[in-house]
Amino acid sequence: MAGIKSLAKDTAIYGLSSIVGRFLNWCLVPLYTYVFPSGEYGKVSFLYSLTAVALVILNYGMETGFFRYANKERDPMRVYSTSLLSVGATSLLFIAAVTLLLEPVSRALLMPDGSLYIGLLAVTVAVDAFTNIPFAYLRFRSRPVRFALIKCTNVAVNISLNLFFILLCPLISGSSASWLIDWFYAPAGGADFGIGWIFVANILSTLVVLAMLLPEVVKVKYSFDTALWRRMLSYSWPLLILGVAGILSQNMGQTLIPYLFPDNAAAAQSMVGVYSANMKIALVMVMFTQAFRYAYEPFIFAQARGKGEDKTQAYCDAMKFFVIFGLLIFLGVMYYLPVLRHFISRGYWEGLRVVPVMMLAELCFGVFFNLSLWYKLTDRTRWGMYFSLAVFVMMLALNIWLVPAIGIPDGYMGSAYAALVSYAVIMVVSYFVGRHYYPLPYQVGRMALYAALAAVLYFAGTLLPEEGGMLWLTYTVRTLLLAAYAAGVCVTENVPVISPLVRRLLRLRRNDAKTD
Repeated sequence: MAGIKSLAKDTAIYGLSSIVGRFLNWCLVPLYTYVFPSGEYGKVSFLYSLTAVALVILNYGMETGFFRYANKERDPMRVYSTSLLSVGATSLLFIAAVTLLLEPVSRALLMPDGSLYIGLLAVTVAVDAFTNIPFAYLRFRSRPVRFALIKCTNVAVNISLNLFFILLCPLISGSSASWLIDWFYAPAGGADFGIGWIFVANILSTLVVLAMLLPEVVKVKYSFDTALWRRMLSYSWPLLILGVAGILSQNMGQTLIPYLFPDNAAAAQSMVGVYSANMKIALVMVMFTQAFRYAYEPFIFAQARGKGEDKTQAYCDAMKFFVIFGLLIFLGVMYYLPVLRHFISRGYWEGLRVVPVMMLAELCFGVFFNLSLWYKLTDRTRWGMYFSLAVFVMMLALNIWLVPAIGIPDGYMGSAYAALVSYAVIMVVSYFVGRHYYPLPYQVGRMALYAALAAVLYFAGTLLPEEGGMLWLTYTVRTLLLAAYAAGVCVTENVPVISPLVRRLLRLRRNDAKTD
């Protein structure tokens, strides 16, 4: 149980940085959706979906490879040095290639006038890819506090710069103090630069992160072990395919929709904007999954050094509690969606139907990630590649079918349904394949029970009105339903303090009934 407590503690710290960071970035969504039309915001979402793919390619599985070999080799610093030099070299090559081919790349992305945006993002993603290795090193050394501090600083700087460039600068520009910003604001185009300021803020905040990570970069005795590098690549290259296919799948809607409606580009970009804005609400589940992932990979490789039933139980408990908290988050978001929707402009509310579908899809993806331990621990990483390629093919086929079938303006729902079906299918397939190669006694029945309970409570909550003067009653009842789920889990899992308290209350109630 000590391993689970450590996992929970690290997840909480990583989660704090992830949740706080994502939440604060989330708070930028109202700014973007109120200042920029859906078509312009759609361009931002489209480009960032592509940079996510580029980031995975530039890491080419070295992050996970680092964890594997740092726990396997006698000299972890040699593994770190080799990883850092490898990713650093490929990141520099990426910047050079994009710079030389900027115009053709812009045309291929259907944004011939957006070459400056693409250039800024290329540098940003290259630096992000490089800093992923020092971040992995912090996780390996169990330094979640420093990890969280740097992540939160990145977000704080990014938000501050967004507010400065998009809100404050236009006010200063029209005042007597315009000389303070004229040296950079006017040459860039001022307010007409529009969404370009988003990319400027991003690259500056990324450079701040690089500066903060310099101690993990410069205080290294550098050496490049070619033999080790080849072994790491042999282990990691399937994870590259896994990552690319996975990120393409996760961003399929934003990336594919403009190509599915070539004759109506404006409407397509508007759909991307509506879809992306509402996805920001569903990001709560993504934040939880991401926080868990930060702690889980070091956890499973560290546990793998142990023997006996303890590590097996730890893996199973980790899965169970992931499902428990994932369902709790789903209920919380759906119960309070009428409040959360105000984070985006009213003009984007038509896409709120996508939120429950995408949250369930992300929950299935999180379970799939938990199941991935069997092929990572048995060095069968090719199975991860097979699974991700299968998800990609399924999601691509379903998007090509469903999005045009639903059509404008609701085609993005096709992307949401495609994600849910694909992740659910691969989750089940991975479970059964894993039973053959690395069988674990997961408490499937109990997790199914929690899922059924959450489903009943969710549908019960939807029966309550979300408009009118009785809204206070709706939130009161939904809060009680959420508490009922939490209490049921605590009693079943014998959570210390909470569980005995609930049991005592139940005993008192039974005694009162007998007295009557």
